[in-house]
Amino acid sequence: MDKIIDFLQDFNIWTVAIRLVLAMIIGGVIGLERNKQGRAAGMRTHILVCLGSALAAMIGLYTSEVLGVNNDPLRIAAQVVSGIGFLGVGTILIKGRFQITGLTTAAGLWTAAAVGLALGVGFYEGAVITFLFAVLTVTVVHRLEYTINKKYSRFGIYVEIRGDSEVRKTLDFLSSHFMVTDIQVTSPRSGTVGNIGIEANVHNRDFKTSPEAVTAALEGEEQVAFALESI
Repeated sequence: MDKIIDFLQDFNIWTVAIRLVLAMIIGGVIGLERNKQGRAAGMRTHILVCLGSALAAMIGLYTSEVLGVNNDPLRIAAQVVSGIGFLGVGTILIKGRFQITGLTTAAGLWTAAAVGLALGVGFYEGAVITFLFAVLTVTVVHRLEYTINKKYSRFGIYVEIRGDSEVRKTLDFLSSHFMVTDIQVTSPRSGTVGNIGIEANVHNRDFKTSPEAVTAALEGEEQVAFALESI
């Protein structure tokens, strides 16, 4: 067993191939879940990130151990950790106050890069354990997170009313029919003189309260000019 470990941690053509194959497999499995979720950064992206990170780590080792260059073998690898952030940012989209997508994909890319670096330097144990926890996170923990979000999800709502004298009536209607928090009275988005805007967060417990239902109920009030989901 010790001889196998020593062989795997040695730096030669065979261990280079093993590390790159593992990087391809692990990156692909992590990216597979993102593919199933319909994300742009899927299997191919995660495989390339993991492969590139593994190669970056091995370049440092190659220049130090094979070429005999007196340098820090992990200097190139260190730049991968910060550089992968630019790729991750490109996957994040902000659609509204409570609608931000791509964070899990960005974190997955960063994790794939870290696993690739670990494989590149021969830290197989850390790479495999991290891989197992990453798969556990995007599968089992994903279901747990959905259950939690189902009970505590929320969305923003904007109501524009005619005249400041109707503010109290509208606030009473919101509070009596829906679970609302963070209520703010603002200037009208339409720019209509005399109108008043109201923004609030509506709690959507068990996804039973939709933005469409809330806006329809509000627009049924005579003092409401219009209502829409706040973004």
